[in-house]
Amino acid sequence: MTSKNQSPRGRERATLTSTVRLLWPYIWPTNRTDLKVRVALAIAMMLLSKLATIAIPYAFKWVTDSLAGNLPSTPFPLGHVVVGAGALTVLYGALRIVMALTQQGRDAFFAAVAMNAVRKLAIEVFEHLHHLSLRFHLERKTGGLTRVLERGRNAIETIIRTSMLTAVPTIVEFALIVGAMLFSFDWRYVVAISVTVAAYLAFTTVATNWRIGIRRSMNESDTDANTKAIDSLLNFETVKYFGAEARETARYDKAMARYERMSVRTYVSLAVLNAGQAIVFTLGLTAVLMMCVAEIKEGRKTVGDFVFINLMMLQLYQPLNFMGMVYRDIKQAIVDIEAMFAILGQNPEIDDLPGAQALRVTAGDVRFEDVEFAYDSERPILRGISFEARPGQTIALVGPSGAGKSTISRLLFRFYEPTGGRILIDGQDIRQVTQTSLRAAIGMVPQDTVLFNDSILYNIRYGREGASDADVDTAAENAQIDAFIRSLPHGYDAAVGERGLKLSGGEKQRVAIARTMLKAPPILVLDEATSALDTFTEREIQSALERVSRGRTTIVIAHRLSTVVDADEILVLDKGVIVERGTHDALIERGGVYAALWSRQREADAAEETLQRAGYRDDERSDRDAFALPETIISPDAP
Repeated sequence: MTSKNQSPRGRERATLTSTVRLLWPYIWPTNRTDLKVRVALAIAMMLLSKLATIAIPYAFKWVTDSLAGNLPSTPFPLGHVVVGAGALTVLYGALRIVMALTQQGRDAFFAAVAMNAVRKLAIEVFEHLHHLSLRFHLERKTGGLTRVLERGRNAIETIIRTSMLTAVPTIVEFALIVGAMLFSFDWRYVVAISVTVAAYLAFTTVATNWRIGIRRSMNESDTDANTKAIDSLLNFETVKYFGAEARETARYDKAMARYERMSVRTYVSLAVLNAGQAIVFTLGLTAVLMMCVAEIKEGRKTVGDFVFINLMMLQLYQPLNFMGMVYRDIKQAIVDIEAMFAILGQNPEIDDLPGAQALRVTAGDVRFEDVEFAYDSERPILRGISFEARPGQTIALVGPSGAGKSTISRLLFRFYEPTGGRILIDGQDIRQVTQTSLRAAIGMVPQDTVLFNDSILYNIRYGREGASDADVDTAAENAQIDAFIRSLPHGYDAAVGERGLKLSGGEKQRVAIARTMLKAPPILVLDEATSALDTFTEREIQSALERVSRGRTTIVIAHRLSTVVDADEILVLDKGVIVERGTHDALIERGGVYAALWSRQREADAAEETLQRAGYRDDERSDRDAFALPETIISPDAP
């Protein structure tokens, strides 16, 4: 079923017309005169190349007739001036040089145009992916998505290069060849050639359409195999935990076996296509050569004419073969680009309203008014949530997993829209303001911190582009991670590895806290920000969190209730409903859900402290050693 968030372009199958319509502004960009000049020069080179290509068979014919003593009877007679075979051979060689130079010149001039179009479209798709909503990315597998984009990018280059460097020149050359055949021979030859061309193109079309289904199946199996490989490697530790290497290999092998079958079918179908094309053309070539032989016997044509028509037919075979390749490549490229068109045609689930204004944060008052939400209409997540976080207040959200705590933060960031009610910041409905200004006003320390595969400095400075080294140092000190960073061999320039895997959970979390401190937003959301820390380390950075929260509106989604005992108000959620609210002391006195949660957690914390005193500090299992390993061991290129 088609998504309601998909535009007509995303719903329709990609066609050559729609593809060319999409690509034309990139081939002929209005703001790039230099690229337009390159296109014009490439066209001029193409025309010169095709004129030289048509002249070559004539030069070869003249050489043959000169050697046979029949030069005066040739087309384009040279009058009574007799040109030697040697000079005509030099002309033949010069024409081939001109043809080669102009062909290469055409390709050289057009290369910048083609690659600029590929780059611009790749950027557009990349930007569009970031513009799409969270639901889109949660429903897609990263491996499959990157594979689709890779093939789509290659397909763009294929369509641009084949259409401008092969299809158009081939049409020009075909027209020149038909004209030359009509001038040098007669209509019977043109009819024979036309029948050959029609049969050739008809066979190519039918066979290529047959191959398209095979190609589509091969692409699907390729995407499936690539997705399974990436998914398995991203879960490397999980595979090791369960000793599932053989299981993963078998799973990948099953996907590759399907890809192998589809690939073999693709190559076999290509062999059938090429063989059929050769047979059709050879029959046509034989027919016109037999017609010429008959005329030579009758004295109306020379041996040079026989050489000329053979060479011209072979000359015709090249553009015909190119047309077959162009048709195949374009059809296959359209198959590859269909998925990318679907992405480009996908409308964001959450978009700014026309004329939306920037959010004006005057105090930082956050208010939820009877908010309802459901990821699926049959399974509501939030049911009539109402609360207010006043400027400078800390509001805590607690409750069992699945109660809807993290959903509240996603709604505040407008990753999703409420299905009922509204959310206000300083009296402004967040649906009426731009997403960029909304997210600039909110800082987030998520429960699951994923870092960029870059340096620690880059990851902290991500909080505020252009921040000074001193500001980064201050943020790291406040997050209680500066001393750890300086103990590393490369300090702030140390690489954190893919997804930050060289850091422990607590270290990653503190980098995330430092990043948010650097952003210094008026509204702060802490989504179980200390969940990756042991009790001792949690206490170390709790004071830092309190400092960064001071004077800011703060919403804390808490797993450990000890982190929210000082909150101005604690909201206890269960099954999408606020079942209790009040301060820590008031809720304990009530003896309800919160008091029961507090009692169980105190018992768990006491057990953890006992283990820590015995020397089992989990978070102190720092990954400093990973940074200290020799480069030859930690290098991604190492075996």
